[in-house]
Amino acid sequence: MDPLYGGHRKYNVSGNQLDKVMEQLNTSTSEVRTEQDDRLTPDLNQLANIFVEAFPRPSIDHQHTTLKLYQLLAEGEPVTKHRLARVLGKTTDSVSNILSQWPGVFYDECDRIVAFLGLSLQKTPHQFTVNGITLYTWCAWDTLFIPELLNETASILSTCGTTGQKISLTVSPAGIEAVEPGYVVVSFLIPDILDLREKLTTSFCHYVYFFSSRSDGETWVSRHDGTFLLSLEEAFIVGQKMNAARFSS
Repeated sequence: MDPLYGGHRKYNVSGNQLDKVMEQLNTSTSEVRTEQDDRLTPDLNQLANIFVEAFPRPSIDHQHTTLKLYQLLAEGEPVTKHRLARVLGKTTDSVSNILSQWPGVFYDECDRIVAFLGLSLQKTPHQFTVNGITLYTWCAWDTLFIPELLNETASILSTCGTTGQKISLTVSPAGIEAVEPGYVVVSFLIPDILDLREKLTTSFCHYVYFFSSRSDGETWVSRHDGTFLLSLEEAFIVGQKMNAARFSS
């Protein structure tokens, strides 16, 4: 067995369960983490390595399946296992077996994939538009590393986690192409690896937001122990390093 994420429990949910998760993603930033955590901001390599340890490099075959699923989902319609299998040249049973091993796969009531590891058809605070198709991501950081996996430039609309001010970005596979307002930061935290595998959205995504200024970000992280700020460029580099470690060129 060569599961994509080390054979750990998946996030396969459907129907009402998916609605509850998406409702959680849209919850107020004032409702999140309060426990004490005095860890310091790590260097970018260390931070990327945490995600690589949680989600190790998959086999070449599973890398191809992962990227193809992202690409199909980015077309803006739910993805059936049959369609994914047909595009990959696999049987539906083999694709179902692969998906059953993965966390972060969400289904609708018709057993179609509607979200996968950060990219979603369900509305969240982070709008992510590719080729004129409006999608969403689970957290601010997803908007920075998913364009490289899609090999596409994305337009992002989000809001400041403190003031609600609108924030817009253009992100290509190579970097941040445009941002408004001119200085935006991202909240982050050092996640527990087991929590990442078992409850990705609640243990990590709920703490990763954009802020329209460093002072706005500092206000928020001062109220949420264990969180810290990264610049857009730093957050992009962490994602780039994670992608490079998990996927072959």
